Amino acid sequence: MPSCTAIAAVAGNVKGVQLSQAIVRTAAGWLLGLMLAAAGAIVCINLVSSSVASPQQPVREYLEALQKGEGEQALGLLRAKVPSANAAMLDGTALQTAASKLSDIKLGNAQSRGSNRVAVPVDYTLDGNRLHTEFLMERTGTQWLFFGKWAFVPTTLPTLEVTVVNSNEAALNGVPVNMPNGHNTFAVFYPGKYEASLNGTYFEAPAASALVSNRDGGQAPLNLQTRSTKALNEAVAGKVREFLDTCAAQATEQQRLQPDCPFYHASNARVVDGTIKWEITEYPKITIEPFGGKWVVAPLNGKARVSAREINLFTGLVNDLNVEHDFSFTTQLDTDNNTVTVTPMLTF
Repeated sequence: MPSCTAIAAVAGNVKGVQLSQAIVRTAAGWLLGLMLAAAGAIVCINLVSSSVASPQQPVREYLEALQKGEGEQALGLLRAKVPSANAAMLDGTALQTAASKLSDIKLGNAQSRGSNRVAVPVDYTLDGNRLHTEFLMERTGTQWLFFGKWAFVPTTLPTLEVTVVNSNEAALNGVPVNMPNGHNTFAVFYPGKYEASLNGTYFEAPAASALVSNRDGGQAPLNLQTRSTKALNEAVAGKVREFLDTCAAQATEQQRLQPDCPFYHASNARVVDGTIKWEITEYPKITIEPFGGKWVVAPLNGKARVSAREINLFTGLVNDLNVEHDFSFTTQLDTDNNTVTVTPMLTF
């Protein structure tokens, strides 16, 4: 039978073993916690490094600013110099419209360019066109002790050269803009789509667009081919018809074969008084074209018919006269606001 002393010794050993096991478990728990914390810290560092502290992040913010139409923020991020040009496209609706056709944007991995610089490639679709732009970034310091701080390498905004034939105004990305002497230069952000048009009462130009993808101080052309509207053609045609009808009526009233009109008839016979009648059988087709900084009506060609009773001076016989003559004349066209003036230019 064991003694009390032996029993006590065994009990003490058991408690010691249990205590050691508890310490081991506690230590293991702390070690596991530290390992998880370290792993979590590494994950956080990687996440921060690949997002907020990555060179792609300023590019991401810049593109978002363009799509929101926030020009001031976009300009600050891009660190770009604004050239001496019209700034109508750099903010608000015009800017938002320029970036509205951006889609399927993919930012690639940064590519080293040496001297603490990297290029961030961006592939995207702009108005159905797959395009590529590289943004040059530079490391400007650190943040949160060891994360890189990245910013755009300073650049100069590109410009868009817009011309319009014989007009001092147009619309660019839906915004009315002045076009002194038919042209103007606009500073623009990139990437973006810029569309110009002219929708006036008497003159119009079909929409023309330019895609600006990656230019450092470069210039993109955008030309509008102005033409007369249906309203102007009809207004001029009405003025011409009115002039010719009046002229024919006066020639008939005055009984003249050679009136002050674009048309006339030469004859050696004597005409019976009261039998002369003029009428327009074919009115001119109207073509309005730009010329020398103005708008001109192309030469007008038509046909007029004269009928009368004439007496042959040699035989004394009376004959019926019924002749159709071609005629041609030019005009001077003036448009002032909603007023159209057509002045016939006749030579006798």
